[in-house]
Amino acid sequence: MNIRLRSLVAVLTTALALVSLGSASAQATTPSSMDALGDSITRAYNTCSFPFTDCPENSWATGTNTTVNSYYLRLLAKNPSIKGNNFNDAKSGAKMSELNGQAEKAVSRKVELVGSLMGANDACTSSVSTMTTVANYQSQFEQAMKTLTTGVPSAQINVGSVPNVYRLWEILHTNSSAVSTWNSLKICQSLLANPTSLAKADEERRLQVKTREEEYDSALSSVCAKYTKCKFDNNAGFKTAFNTNDVGTRDYFHPTIEGQTLIAKVAWEAFPF
Repeated sequence: MNIRLRSLVAVLTTALALVSLGSASAQATTPSSMDALGDSITRAYNTCSFPFTDCPENSWATGTNTTVNSYYLRLLAKNPSIKGNNFNDAKSGAKMSELNGQAEKAVSRKVELVGSLMGANDACTSSVSTMTTVANYQSQFEQAMKTLTTGVPSAQINVGSVPNVYRLWEILHTNSSAVSTWNSLKICQSLLANPTSLAKADEERRLQVKTREEEYDSALSSVCAKYTKCKFDNNAGFKTAFNTNDVGTRDYFHPTIEGQTLIAKVAWEAFPF
């Protein structure tokens, strides 16, 4: 073999080795297991044909419905070894006080990725006075983070901001069916009581709920910043302008299949692999 040919072979061999190394590196950084923590949003509540039930197959986080194209399915496309390792320990109705218990389940599973979306139920209560305080919300989140970082120290932790429930009122308070449903089911009364009223007191009450969510998100950001394996979505979830087709008509509160699809897209853009 002459010198030029040997040089060409050496260059090609090196190039192939670098490509192989790059592929292996990309594969290694994509998790092989995940656990989603949170509330009814992550359980895809009210998206099945049978009403008022959890429907995790439609979950934005761990679902298998290809229409939603969940975060899990996007990971699966990059790393087939995650197949079947998509755990969902969220619980409908959960508040931040329950996140630590869910975190303990994630630790017991020894997952490589943990996703958390929690806080809507802390703001959506019977009245403004019963909303979770920011101090309690932050300390409860801190406790869960300590559990995760101690129990699965190498796991990536993705933290989503609290969805802007004030937008529900913005886009649906003139919808008579939504108003009737909110009133009859007593949904999120801190925000949705007297939904057609434009009185100053009602407007101020709604803005208090929005402000509390912004404060929750600030707490999530500041706590997450303390941990090298934690990523916050920089309020991408809160800023997402969902529309009426993203909200189910059974309760005019939970996301539809379209809404779950939107959340999955926003999460993937915030936390890409």
